[in-house]
Amino acid sequence: MNDKKVSRLRRARKARLKMHELEVVRLCVNRSSQHIYAQIISADGSQVLASASTLDKSLREGTTGNVEAAKKVGTLIAERAKAAGISQVAFDRSGFKYHGRVQALADAAREGGLEF
Repeated sequence: MNDKKVSRLRRARKARLKMHELEVVRLCVNRSSQHIYAQIISADGSQVLASASTLDKSLREGTTGNVEAAKKVGTLIAERAKAAGISQVAFDRSGFKYHGRVQALADAAREGGLEF
């Protein structure tokens, strides 16, 4: 693995350990060059309660690797979390910087009613 990925995973591990210690439901975000993924994971980390990504049939049209697509994923994950009865989450950015697509997803999820 290259140093950049190792550093990102180290940052992610540190944040996840704190979230596990606090026993909170987390909104985990992962991004690639072409897609962005979001999952709501239970407090103990054993199951995925809700998920959304640019691979969903409703979001596949058009470009999937930009800020607009991330906003759509954020609103979709907020809707699915509300349907599952979840309103309070911790934001797990998986070691990625909080800007661009990750920030757009977080802002859209907040507007959709999630609190973190």
